Amino acid sequence: MTGPTDSPGASTGGPGTPTGKRGATADKPGTPTGKPGATADALRGGPRRPRARTGVPLPLLLPALIGVAFLTVPLLALLVRTPWQGLPEQLTSAAVWQALRLSLVCATAATAVSLLIGVPLAWLLARVDFPGRGIVRALVTLPLVLPPVVGGVALLMALGRNGIVGRWLDAWFGITLPFTTAGVVVAEAFVAMPFLVISVEGTLRAADPRYEEAATTLGASRFTAFRRVTLPLIAPGIAAGAVLAWARALGEFGATITFAGNFPGRTQTMPLAVYLALQNDPEAAIALSLVLLAVSIAVLAGLRDRWMSAG
Repeated sequence: MTGPTDSPGASTGGPGTPTGKRGATADKPGTPTGKPGATADALRGGPRRPRARTGVPLPLLLPALIGVAFLTVPLLALLVRTPWQGLPEQLTSAAVWQALRLSLVCATAATAVSLLIGVPLAWLLARVDFPGRGIVRALVTLPLVLPPVVGGVALLMALGRNGIVGRWLDAWFGITLPFTTAGVVVAEAFVAMPFLVISVEGTLRAADPRYEEAATTLGASRFTAFRRVTLPLIAPGIAAGAVLAWARALGEFGATITFAGNFPGRTQTMPLAVYLALQNDPEAAIALSLVLLAVSIAVLAGLRDRWMSAG
């Protein structure tokens, strides 16, 4: 009498057992590995996807072309109407260099102010859940949609000599911000800082907070974890936000002229110089506009991975 282990095909791969099926895994026609080209598809990351049709419907193509023309023709017209022969003389004048230097200094100072108070604000909005956070975020982003002139009036009501805060600054510390270079920095920071906050907050939300939690469990304080762990992680987002804020501050006009005025050498930045030159010397206005256009193109080229790519 034979035992269970002596039955035919029990361990020798008989036809009635799973192990006895020759090529049950490799040769079965219905398995993925049995399909022709399955290994190649797996190496490519999956089966081939059908290509999207490249045809463009005419009702969509025409408005799209009109939109491209609407946005690019004015810029091309600026290049066409530029007085190239007299451009070196226009750009080397003392007034242009004075306005350009003031614009660069004020935009850089406004960006530094935005970094100093905008990065902690972005961290607060991204990492701390407190009552009214949505309202605070809405108020922080309001200058993005607020007309710049209205922003300048609001700054006057707050920081002017008779403003709710400015009167105390003048009485206690003798600080007067309107119609000064410091007022230009304040106006530019007011309109530019939301760009930095939004960029940094988005980067913080995309970053994994478990790195900060791991640092705190190892004995680091929250500030040390932020300084040693979080800041290196979000450095690209901070850099992108700072560039956007700097470009926005460089091109600020409405809040600056309302809050700081238009005094050559003290508050007259490049956009204000363009506005003033357009009334008296259109060629000088075109030359100054060309400088700002070149700066904008340089900023866009520096952020090409963020704004000029589809993925």
